[in-house]
Amino acid sequence: MPEVVTGTDLAAALLTAADAAGTRIVDGDVLAVSSKLVSKSLGLRTPWHGDRAGKDALVRSGTRRVVAERATPDGVTRVVESVAGPVMAAAGVDASNTGPGGGLLSLPADPDQAASRLRESLLAQQPGLTRVGVVVTDTAGRPWRLGQTDLALGLSGILPADDLRGDLDHDGRPLSVTSRALVDEVAAAADLVKGKTDGVGAALLRGLDHLVVAPGAWDLPGARSLVRAGAGDWFALGHVEALRSALGAPPGSATAATVGITPASLDGMAERAGRALRLALLGCPWVSPVDLRLQDDVVVGRLDCPDDLELGRSLARLEVAVVSEGLAVTWRRSAGGAAITFAEPT
Repeated sequence: MPEVVTGTDLAAALLTAADAAGTRIVDGDVLAVSSKLVSKSLGLRTPWHGDRAGKDALVRSGTRRVVAERATPDGVTRVVESVAGPVMAAAGVDASNTGPGGGLLSLPADPDQAASRLRESLLAQQPGLTRVGVVVTDTAGRPWRLGQTDLALGLSGILPADDLRGDLDHDGRPLSVTSRALVDEVAAAADLVKGKTDGVGAALLRGLDHLVVAPGAWDLPGARSLVRAGAGDWFALGHVEALRSALGAPPGSATAATVGITPASLDGMAERAGRALRLALLGCPWVSPVDLRLQDDVVVGRLDCPDDLELGRSLARLEVAVVSEGLAVTWRRSAGGAAITFAEPT
């Protein structure tokens, strides 16, 4: 593939590259195309000179909501539900493989539409081609496993999943939950030949004819249908963010920044206790922390409050807040408030 820039006819470039490789696209083929190529052709590259603020602004523009966030030496890294659909780090904003001019690439806002338009253009430009699948791929991490893999960001003309619920397994037992994400498997398989460092932005998959449908055959769901949402999303927030949200500091908010963002690596007990205390005392103006200090392997201090009800409320919030920092707290009543001790849980 030549370098793709704003306005490049991506379908023409793909057809030319396939012909040059001796693999002319035929009916039933599937093209797995990197989102980088799609974004470049759509002009979604933003000049960037390495400043964190510029990247953060671009991430915010591609974010529907923040799922989790951690402080790092380079700034705050956020896992978000992207405008493009999937939950991913930094809304898919990326500085790698952006072309000689550098910059940052954003994902298309509607990847399924981008895939559909690319497919229509492929069919229009190659005489005799009537049935081809297009999968726009991108790279993402997985919450239960290390490493990244490619997934289907957008699709057109190919079945997204194979719902096996109700079928029988090899032993004759009914399958109740299995639905294969076929297009994610296609994207991952394509990445075995595309890679990230070889400059190969697309792969042609042959032998999946049974998954590819003709235009107008029926209205297929897009890749967005594979994104868990609503009641089906059991992981709408990270465990830390769920606790902090319940106490008034949702991720991505100014309040969360004021409390302090949990770092990616474990920091000192005094810092953790301080964040837990700031979180607990949100909306508790009558309560004042006093003399918070590290003493041996615990952090001690006291809360001053003239009102017993407000003091009890703040202590109850503190017992929740410390869990977000992996700590435990004990307290004892004293004149005008309570003495508190933070420690590692036993």
